[in-house]
Amino acid sequence: MDFTEYIDLAAERLGGRVLAANDEFFAPKENLLKGSAPVWIADKYTDAGKWMDGWETRRRRTPGQDWCIVKLGLPGVIHGVVVDTSYFKGNYPEHCEIEACAVDGDPGLAQLEDHATQWNIMLPKSPLAGDARNPFSLTSTSRVTHLRFKIYPDGGVARLRVHGEVIPDWPALIRTGGEIDLAAVEHGGWVIVSSDMFFGSRNNLILPGPSTGMHDGWETRRRRGPGHDWCIVRLGAAGKVSRIEVDTSHFKGNFPESCSLEVCTAPRDLIDPSALDALPWKEILAKTKLQADFRHVYEKELQDADEITHARFHIYPDGGVARLRIFGTLAKRAS
Repeated sequence: MDFTEYIDLAAERLGGRVLAANDEFFAPKENLLKGSAPVWIADKYTDAGKWMDGWETRRRRTPGQDWCIVKLGLPGVIHGVVVDTSYFKGNYPEHCEIEACAVDGDPGLAQLEDHATQWNIMLPKSPLAGDARNPFSLTSTSRVTHLRFKIYPDGGVARLRVHGEVIPDWPALIRTGGEIDLAAVEHGGWVIVSSDMFFGSRNNLILPGPSTGMHDGWETRRRRGPGHDWCIVRLGAAGKVSRIEVDTSHFKGNFPESCSLEVCTAPRDLIDPSALDALPWKEILAKTKLQADFRHVYEKELQDADEITHARFHIYPDGGVARLRIFGTLAKRAS
């Protein structure tokens, strides 16, 4: 699987932040994690020089390299990074390197830079191309919370994307108890696959907070043949479902006519769509009509099911859904 199919753990909207940088003379460090694609404005300048949509340091005249420290929006295991140097042509870094550490809570810079904090090289010093998306697949299995991004010797990077699987603080969630959204990205949920996502990413379904517009939901193209659209959600952990919310906010002339939901139990590392399709799925929400721009709540309508790990969400025949919430209680074995 292409690692960019995983969640961007450093995404600004998930709480990702660039905590510090040794230099940001030409363009601020915060641009690195902006959700939008980088842009070029030919005649835009600032007092410092040419305006660039990224993080750009001044020309280094001494030995060393430039760096910044990134706090991931959600902690997790990183499967790959994309170092995007779009529009940086004569001013991109020659190499980059990434170190990682795991420090829960909200540590300050002093703690992160203290010798007691163990930083491990995740991406060794690697060459970069200018004006390009530079992908680096990683094989790390450790949970991390912060990155130290180094560029050699100086220059500009438009965006940094950090793709991986969310690993929440399960002991804290278990201690809290009660009902949680088992599908939520912040609890480790992931939309593994979908039949189509022409207008909107499938993983928008499980993002935190309400949808901000049609662009912020899962939307398929107009279906011209038989069949219907669907997606498969791997829950953050096994649990027993008690309530489902299907939110069509902002979808008015393009919401699905109806939906249904099936569930099953499968190994967490099973992500092959054909293998998942062969599993015994149980329908817990029968095909049900939907309304436009409305948050639907289903509780009494649900069929009982044992503890489950995956959900298959069907929409008929096509259209857009802003959010899918699958509330329930964690299984005792969840961790």
